[in-house]
Amino acid sequence: MKRTVVILAVLALAAVIWLGARVERDSPSAEALSGTALLNAAPEVFRRVTGPEPLTFPADHGLHPGYRNEWWYFTGNLESEDGRRFGFQYTLFRFASEPQDLPDSDFSADAIWMVHLAISDVAEQRFIGHERFARESLGLVGATQDEWWLRDWRVTRTEAGWLLVADIEEGRVELALDPLKPPVLQGDRGYSQKGPSPGNASRYYSMTRMQASGRLTLDGQAHDVTGTAWLDREWGSSQLGEGIDGWDWFALQFEDGRDLMVYRLRTEDGGASRFSAGALVQPDGSYRILERSDFELEPIRWWTDRDGVSWPVAWRVQLPDDGLDLAVRPTFDAQRWFATVGYWEGAMDVSDYGDDTELGRGYLELSGYAGGAAAPPVR
Repeated sequence: MKRTVVILAVLALAAVIWLGARVERDSPSAEALSGTALLNAAPEVFRRVTGPEPLTFPADHGLHPGYRNEWWYFTGNLESEDGRRFGFQYTLFRFASEPQDLPDSDFSADAIWMVHLAISDVAEQRFIGHERFARESLGLVGATQDEWWLRDWRVTRTEAGWLLVADIEEGRVELALDPLKPPVLQGDRGYSQKGPSPGNASRYYSMTRMQASGRLTLDGQAHDVTGTAWLDREWGSSQLGEGIDGWDWFALQFEDGRDLMVYRLRTEDGGASRFSAGALVQPDGSYRILERSDFELEPIRWWTDRDGVSWPVAWRVQLPDDGLDLAVRPTFDAQRWFATVGYWEGAMDVSDYGDDTELGRGYLELSGYAGGAAAPPVR
């Protein structure tokens, strides 16, 4: 058993070194591993997303070879029978290296996979985050239309939706995640443009409201939980246009049955790219795609982490044409990933900005702030 643990630890370290070397080699600058670095430069040998194409389900739940990156992204808010709140995130990432001649070996691989699993324990204000790696060989990792896995952390498609099962040091996660609405095809029928050049785009769809139920076991205590979850699926190569410094992404679920996704692609001067976008989904599953001019995002509070990096963790979100003026605040501030890729991802509360009436819950992702820049003044 000890020998197996040592071997796995060595493989994990090798994977991190390998990923860093490949990203540095393929990128125009040798910047640290960041979301923008991983989504910017891709050699021409990779396939590009250059226009709408039909998406087919369940086939498109599976892997799309030939693109530089792809991910399967669950987030959600849960509550136990005694009212204790939790947030959760499960994300499986695939990063491909430049195709090349590989030796004829079971160990050969031209992609590395990374999985992030996090639990936000709201009552304890504790963020539990675990990161794993695997090379695309020996069946250690993969994705089909029926299953996504990295070793023993697995998401399996069921008749109603998906089942997530993962053991962690603190316990175990077992969640059934069943869609309550059909897929939302982001952008133009799933063609999500993020920059002006051909290929500055991704295939992008979301399951914006899923019934979540199951059990979280933490520190020997089992919590039967229910709640709502969200799935984002995206793949492409060189998605981001030049001059993008990061992004601010919101996935919000309202008590009236509507769902809202908006994201700001943040430019180097702190503004919002014209390719920032979103979607407002009605209770019956119908939706309207949002353009940059349809919404406004304004940070209203910043939090500084242990490394001195400032993160805008509370926001005002406005959709004037839809009568929405929202305050989006974290359940607690310290939901920051200190991992190979540094970012903030956390469970949020949504209320009316004017009278603070509770309206719903959601998740927020912040990327590109860990370069250490000071927080700008709140306007």
